[in-house]
Amino acid sequence: MKKTRKHYTGEEKVAILRRHLLEKEPISTLCDELGLQPTVFYRWQKALFENGAAAFQAKGRSDH
Repeated sequence: MKKTRKHYTGEEKVAILRRHLLEKEPISTLCDELGLQPTVFYRWQKALFENGAAAFQAKGRSDH
């Protein structure tokens, strides 16, 4: 029987990453609980760090 994939929203991904980064929950625990492959977790983490600067960019202001 084929396993269906869970598609996580951006908010869900951030919440999962926050549990590891701020609450110090082990990656292995999170992956076991959520049925994630560790490589997926690390890919999300990489994307967060590479795109995190976008959260601090001004939106719609061209005068600065």
